[in-house]
Amino acid sequence: MLITYNSCETEIPAIDQKRISDWVNRVVVNNGGEIGEINYYFCSDDYLLEMNREHLNHDYYTDIITFDYTVANIISGDLFISVDTVRDNAEDYKCEYLEELHRVIIHGVLHLLGIDDKTDEDQAIMTQKEDESLALLSKII
Repeated sequence: MLITYNSCETEIPAIDQKRISDWVNRVVVNNGGEIGEINYYFCSDDYLLEMNREHLNHDYYTDIITFDYTVANIISGDLFISVDTVRDNAEDYKCEYLEELHRVIIHGVLHLLGIDDKTDEDQAIMTQKEDESLALLSKII
């Protein structure tokens, strides 16, 4: 298992990296996968906007961009998270910043596991999986 935490134009948030790595691994295993290499990159809005424009031809801010390198059931990818948008979303959703950050952290992993969120039905499934995963995190010390 190789999960790394990196920064791009911002600091890495104050998270318990060992606990988060254990959690991500459990979510992957519980969904029939095996951890390959997952790299988290915490960045600014501007950094992620530029990536969104360059790689996806999208001209808007987002909380996460996931690059999927999964082969068979070996779950691997690069996940770029805008801490600025996560902070704004936490305010909008009236939740704690770390709660929203954890949701986004696992959201990217769920994409790597093949869960989509393009349609309303897919979004409902994604939200359910996020909620289940967050409940699991609360049990990991």
